[in-house]
Amino acid sequence: MPVLRNIAQLATCPPGNPQEDAGLIINGALTWRDGVILWVGEARDLPAEFSREPVIDCERRMVIPGLIDCHTHLCFGGWRADEFALRIGGASYQEIAARGGGISSTVTATRAASLGELRRKAGKILDAMLKLGVTTVECKSGYGLDMANELKLLEVYRLLDQSHAIDLVPTFLGAHTVPNEYRDDRKGYVRLVCEEMIPAIAREGLAKFCDAFVEQGAFTVAEARKILSVAAKHGLQIKIHADQLSEGGGAVLAAELRAVSAEHLEYVSSEGMEALAQSGTVAVSLPLASFYLGERYLPARKLLAAGVPVAVATDFNPGSAPSYHLPFAMTTACIHQGMTPQEVLNGATTVAARAISASERIGSLLPGFRADLAVIDTPSLNQWLYHFVPNACVKVLKNGVWV
Repeated sequence: MPVLRNIAQLATCPPGNPQEDAGLIINGALTWRDGVILWVGEARDLPAEFSREPVIDCERRMVIPGLIDCHTHLCFGGWRADEFALRIGGASYQEIAARGGGISSTVTATRAASLGELRRKAGKILDAMLKLGVTTVECKSGYGLDMANELKLLEVYRLLDQSHAIDLVPTFLGAHTVPNEYRDDRKGYVRLVCEEMIPAIAREGLAKFCDAFVEQGAFTVAEARKILSVAAKHGLQIKIHADQLSEGGGAVLAAELRAVSAEHLEYVSSEGMEALAQSGTVAVSLPLASFYLGERYLPARKLLAAGVPVAVATDFNPGSAPSYHLPFAMTTACIHQGMTPQEVLNGATTVAARAISASERIGSLLPGFRADLAVIDTPSLNQWLYHFVPNACVKVLKNGVWV
């Protein structure tokens, strides 16, 4: 039963706290057993029963809950570096997609890749994420867009969840875009998703969530409503890519369907904010997508003022956010979304846990929670997010084991 001591600042991130309060403890201590936290508090208050337990000296560093990246597109074939150069030259995301690039080009590369190739590539990325202090990752399909290849991506996630230290939370995103072979038969593709893909995925237990991209060039509100309603009937929880490039009604639909999360929201309307606040849906901010695309950032201050919790994630994918560096996304959220360091840390821990329906067991460092934590080589949260370095994480504990 080890005791972490000499912690300069310990962030507990309680799930019931206001988002601006990360539950910071100065000169903290923490102990755990069998993968579960037993006690946390100021070192001077450590109960006598733990006084003879082995001590791990944190050397005046900060300790935080294991980070949760609650929106990624982890598994895909190829990359899209050429599109990066095109955007720098002035081409928009929509123009590149119209030329045959974008999601469709990644679908082609992903279909051509074997399960083994995809698993090895995603596994290496998870290794790098773990070193950053990330201990749980939501991961979407959506680059297969037919039965065989969507199942292939979700099977990669199942295998990696069994073999990797990071816990994976799989999301079915068959409604990412309409594949080329259905370009002239949108209704046919929606039927395929509803009548074949969702039942098979639910039957095999391959996904916890179902997501849909509501946007010009992707899916309409009516199409997404149909797909997500079918998913809910099959026991899948709901997420929505909403209002990323335009105000398209995605946030209002998310509220209507009581979605667990609405993700992106760069162009969310006042009506959408009010609806999300009423429904209790989490807003998932993806500042790296705005950074790479040169688009507006999610209006975090307005959402928080409306009572909407705001998570922070990377949106890691090969096109619009080709970085899995969650601490960089956190600093970007401070600078461009006006979020305080404590709001951002809660957004990448307990609020992110809420966005994957897991806030009762991860995302906080409190008795009874899973012993997932990261030791950060900084004396304080403010210093960490202000003084950006390639990686300040020096140790990661997952399920009570140093990994």
